[in-house]
Amino acid sequence: MTAIEQTEAARPRGTRLPRRARRNQLLGAAQEVFVAQGYHAAAMDDIAERAGVSKPVLYQHFPGKLDLYLALLDQHCEALIQAVRAALASTTDNKQRVRATMDAYFAYIEHDGGAFRLVFESDLTNEPAVRERVDKVTTECAEAICDVIAEDTGLSRAESMLLASGLGGLAQVVARSWLHSDRSVPRDQAVQLLASLAWRGIAGFPLHGTDHH
Repeated sequence: MTAIEQTEAARPRGTRLPRRARRNQLLGAAQEVFVAQGYHAAAMDDIAERAGVSKPVLYQHFPGKLDLYLALLDQHCEALIQAVRAALASTTDNKQRVRATMDAYFAYIEHDGGAFRLVFESDLTNEPAVRERVDKVTTECAEAICDVIAEDTGLSRAESMLLASGLGGLAQVVARSWLHSDRSVPRDQAVQLLASLAWRGIAGFPLHGTDHH
């Protein structure tokens, strides 16, 4: 029995959920369906059934399938952006910052019911509204990393952004590869390997105002 089914079973018949709770319930059901089936194969009927509600109830909250998908994207894109920002702010030790940032990507991709697939493996990237959100999460994560690189190295904004995009891309691609390999390497070890690789590259740039690495 899923968490949604347990919640429905525990609640007395005839009880109505508050609007926000109902919306969250519908988003949870939609995430399960979209992750399992992809956008194109998923049907509003499937989502309503998974949530244990009628289609009219579903349409009261989300006018269509795309609206539901975009709401999920907004939620999960923002989650990664905030995780990366928190990792960068967690320490002033740049070596530890690199590790914390790599771990933020691994944590995001490992957890949350496969939601990362909606962001990084969507079958709807030809839809402008979806592409806009996917581009936003990539850009905003890179910009957060870029701020640290530019401040510490004195490189130009454009140069720092290139390096930041490389680090972010490395983190998400390797984390996805790790997950798809059924976590053949323990997560802490995988993060440390990737962090070591990234640090050996970024540490080659001197700190701002110094001549040594």
